[in-house]
Amino acid sequence: MPRMLHTGQVMVDLVMSVDRLPSSGGDVLAQSASFEAGGGFNVMAAAQRNGLAVLYLGRHGNGRFGDLAREAMHAEGIQIGLPASRAEDTGLCVALTEATAERSFISYIGAEGQLSMEDLASVAVRPDDSVYVSGYSLLHAGKAQALLDWLLALPRAIQVVFDPGPLVDSPDSTAMRALLPRIDIWTSNSVEALRFTGASDIAEALLRLHEMLAGEVLLVVRDGPQGCWVSQHRHHEHVPGFKVQAVDSNGAGDAHAGVFVAALAQGLAPVQAARRANAAAALAVTRWGPATAPGTAQVDELLNGRGA
Repeated sequence: MPRMLHTGQVMVDLVMSVDRLPSSGGDVLAQSASFEAGGGFNVMAAAQRNGLAVLYLGRHGNGRFGDLAREAMHAEGIQIGLPASRAEDTGLCVALTEATAERSFISYIGAEGQLSMEDLASVAVRPDDSVYVSGYSLLHAGKAQALLDWLLALPRAIQVVFDPGPLVDSPDSTAMRALLPRIDIWTSNSVEALRFTGASDIAEALLRLHEMLAGEVLLVVRDGPQGCWVSQHRHHEHVPGFKVQAVDSNGAGDAHAGVFVAALAQGLAPVQAARRANAAAALAVTRWGPATAPGTAQVDELLNGRGA
């Protein structure tokens, strides 16, 4: 049975809704606030809700935030591969959503920023597994090298999915140069793809990514309400999005990525998988909070013209 092994970071989000961000030194009142599991949890929840078994192959803390993260993973049916860290709690992210649905983040890294080769070796990887890698992981000194060494030692048949995130903005680091040939699926938004490649538009970014990555790589670049672009063997195809009333964009990209990988694992062609992922992201932005990916039945309803 296929699984997603997620090697990223589960954190706890302090989610706050504001009309606008304060100016430096200023103050605003929030309309709502809540603690929610976030970070890598969002992708895992999206995949699990859409039929793909998920194992979290990352650390989690010893404290109230670690407890919240584990409770959320257990509630979704996500397996946890490692025991709780003894000395440190799970980290915290302040997620601010403005009235425009745009979101901003401030993160503090906890136990999830550490990972050893022994941690990774404790879980047996199966031939039909997909290993999900977050660009954030490459920025943590206590995690990056062990993760990279482990990834490069995996059998070539194991599919590696890479999400660069907003902070990995160049292919020029030592870690990225080593990882690029091992990536089987690239998933990002258009801003991340343009920044990473230095391209002026999505078509050019797709071509540059093909030049950087392995010949068989599958590229998925999200373009907000317009949907996404899927490219393989330098053949690009636009997959249209769905018109909805957005209230919170937090977690929409994660919903897209998780549902896309789940759909591929179930045998769908990339364009079909992208259409399901577009529907999931469209539904996610109509809901408040980070882990707002819909389940399979809700995605089906939108695809059949009955949802949102």
